[in-house]
Amino acid sequence: MLLIRNGKVLTMTGTDYDNGYILIDEGKIVEVGRNKKSFKNMKDLDIIDAEGKYVLPGFIDAHCHVGMWEDSIGFEGDDGNEMTDPVTPHLRAIDAVYHLDRCFREALESGVTTVVTGPGSANVIGGQFVALKTYGKRIEEMIVKDPVAIKVALGENPKTVYNERKQAPSTRMATAAILRESLLKAKEYKELLDEYNNDKENVDKPEYDMKFEALLKVLNKEIPVKAHAHRADDIITAIRIAKEFDIRITIEHCTEGHLIKEILVEEGVPVIVGPMISDRSKVELRNLSVKAPGILAKSGVKTAIMTDHPCVPIQYLSLSAALAVREGMNEEDAIKAITINAAELTEIDKRVGSLEPGKDADVIIMDGPPLELKTRVVTTIINGRVVYERKDDETN
Repeated sequence: MLLIRNGKVLTMTGTDYDNGYILIDEGKIVEVGRNKKSFKNMKDLDIIDAEGKYVLPGFIDAHCHVGMWEDSIGFEGDDGNEMTDPVTPHLRAIDAVYHLDRCFREALESGVTTVVTGPGSANVIGGQFVALKTYGKRIEEMIVKDPVAIKVALGENPKTVYNERKQAPSTRMATAAILRESLLKAKEYKELLDEYNNDKENVDKPEYDMKFEALLKVLNKEIPVKAHAHRADDIITAIRIAKEFDIRITIEHCTEGHLIKEILVEEGVPVIVGPMISDRSKVELRNLSVKAPGILAKSGVKTAIMTDHPCVPIQYLSLSAALAVREGMNEEDAIKAITINAAELTEIDKRVGSLEPGKDADVIIMDGPPLELKTRVVTTIINGRVVYERKDDETN
């Protein structure tokens, strides 16, 4: 068993402890509370004294591409966009992620214990995202949930990619039409399957279709759609299509979301904002603002913050949240945006995102307030195991 005690414990449940403890056993959190209980009679107890430090759940990057675009490699490590077909829902991130990419190490050194990673935005439907721990010997050990969502993209990216190939989509109309067509065909496939399953003696089983099988998880509300949408009109189109097919979505990037915050509130659509530490490299980013997460959160929109790694390196997730605070976001909202909100919006909150009994023991210990620039992670724990300890002479 592992005991972390004497630290300032931020649980992300609404209850914090100035002098608290966390008891961990077999990779799970057993107890969290105020540091009054005696543990003298407990055998085989490893103790971490966190006096003067902050203890909180591991950070979660709700949208990134870590392991999909490998660090310092170029084409051989670029496996995030299959730019040969605008509709590829059957592609799985787990078949592309390089788990030995050094960015996983940089993630856990900066307190990021879970990443939601997957295909890019070249295609109208890009494929399946996966939620992974940032430590493990192979992908199968790291999986929190697979798939966690299907990626779709609206706006500039798919129309630019396929316009260069002189094929659809080269307009926003075609992008929306291709998305609708795919969902309609998947819906028909689902109806044929249902008819077959209800009367196998008299109804032929429909021919297997791997793409439609992947989309069934969306239509059956097993997983949401991660809808890449920067511009206000693309955000609204994503909402429109989601309502047409009664599917769950999160708006990813949501660069102009703060300009239409009333619509997002009215529709009850959550957002995952970012990357924020970047230049306005394309037209869709002309209204990029670090103020956006604070505006959205204060308006009542459930908000998470992402890096979109490698657009912003994974280790700067907490820096992104800190900059949002500097520009007006409530500090508690900002920490939630990279912990419990990130977990809830990616539907992995039963396992991660807060310090509660029964959840995975993913814990970070920091030597100061979490969003201060000079604060450093001193210990990272994943599944109850210490996977990183900062050395006093560590520079790289």
